[in-house]
Amino acid sequence: MSPHEPHHAYDAVIVGGGHNGLVAAAYLARAGRSVLVLERLDHTGGAAVSTRPFAGVDARLSRYSYLVSLLPEKIVRDLGLRFRVQGRTISSYTPVERDGRPTGLLVGGGEERTRDAFARLTGGEREYAAWRRFYGMTGEVAQRVFPTLTEPLPSRDELRRRVDDDEAWRVLFEEPIGVAVEERFVDDLVRGVVLTDALIGTFADAHDPSLKQNRCFLYHVIGGGTGAWDVPVGGMGALTDALAAAARDAGAVIATGHEAVRIATDGRTAEVTYRTAEGEGVASARHVLVNASPQALAELTGDTPPGPAEGAQLKVNMLLTRLPRLRDTAVDPREAFAGTFHIAEGYRQLAAAHAQAAAGELPTAPPSEIYCHSLTDPSILGPDLVERGYQTLTLFGLHTPARLFERDNDAVREELLKATLAQLDAHLAEPLADCLALDADGRPCIEARTPLDLERDLGLPGGNIFHRDLSWPYADESTGRWGVETPHANVLLCGAGAVRGGGVSGVPGHNAAMAVLEATTA
Repeated sequence: MSPHEPHHAYDAVIVGGGHNGLVAAAYLARAGRSVLVLERLDHTGGAAVSTRPFAGVDARLSRYSYLVSLLPEKIVRDLGLRFRVQGRTISSYTPVERDGRPTGLLVGGGEERTRDAFARLTGGEREYAAWRRFYGMTGEVAQRVFPTLTEPLPSRDELRRRVDDDEAWRVLFEEPIGVAVEERFVDDLVRGVVLTDALIGTFADAHDPSLKQNRCFLYHVIGGGTGAWDVPVGGMGALTDALAAAARDAGAVIATGHEAVRIATDGRTAEVTYRTAEGEGVASARHVLVNASPQALAELTGDTPPGPAEGAQLKVNMLLTRLPRLRDTAVDPREAFAGTFHIAEGYRQLAAAHAQAAAGELPTAPPSEIYCHSLTDPSILGPDLVERGYQTLTLFGLHTPARLFERDNDAVREELLKATLAQLDAHLAEPLADCLALDADGRPCIEARTPLDLERDLGLPGGNIFHRDLSWPYADESTGRWGVETPHANVLLCGAGAVRGGGVSGVPGHNAAMAVLEATTA
């Protein structure tokens, strides 16, 4: 049945049933508004979904996005979501070879263990003391900035007053993050571990004058007011399933298999034309919220599109029969893979990989990060797999911009995957291939997605997981009160491309809903 009844106008039509669209739908429906969600695919969730990617194998992996930091507890509480996250005891492990022997840096497991790990790696106390000071500073910033994400946008001066630390403001908001990293840390590996938070999903050098790496770093260290990155219990799909249930329970209509193709608006009312397998339909509304990229928004409204966006990551999902043994025998693989396992992410390695990719070449030592969801949350695996000791691995590769795949996406994907896994194998006592599980057809349980794959599968422009470069969390001359406004008074952007968007946060969805409620209750 069509979700649109003739002559019926909704208070809000939401284009896109990703997590932000579902957050907006739930807030508006709970406030008594009539809401219709139009989703192109046959399921909701967007990039925040759990799937069984391997034939005949009972493993539900967070296929695209996979960790939670930026989702405010306020949203979980306001919407009564049955969703929780589990903290990771280990923050990260970074293997390296020093003086001809394998070693590494394990961060986590308590202050004493972390201090000892720094001392073993660097031969003294200096780097650990610098680490404590630096992350003590970012922790203070997190406590002050994170609560502002669900408030009307502060001005730059207001946010600076809120931060109330001139040094922190300079380091994070005014000068390239590479300056702070090089001033504070000496060890190349420690420098690289710090820098990685500035590069996830962002193609930039440590000293990029645009400071887009700083904006990425900021969002990675402020989540929850602590910067901790947690595991979603039940997988990322557990969040979007809970959001869809909250929206439906509040009265929102969610129509999958309905692709919005056009938005017409006079600023007071709007009509959304959508396409289904049966043909076209039209839904009218006072407000339209677009949970899609700024490029998609422009296509829908007929406005001038923004400049091109480009993603720069490789996403790999794997299922193993066992965790591989490490060359560094001082570390238990269950601890090394429980946090973020950094591969080829020394400071000089990151710079070299960026330079090669910027020159149009695949990095010879592709940097990447791995973690094992099932160590923290075995519920994503069937009981039989748990009993047999199977584990998942999620890999996120850096510095591989979409342009590198344009000549032959499939061939370059395979070449990059091989080179990336070779960097991991260099730190293992056995090849990873020996640990890969097989699916029901006898194929290794491994899948990889390039930026071009993400553009095709999810509509991410250029495969950019943030839809465009991340923005500073303050207002400027181009932003409105909530950072979700568009040139059309009753059309709002509630996707990752909104100001303070990016990541699995629900923040743009919350803020767009607040903007609608303000406009309709004033």
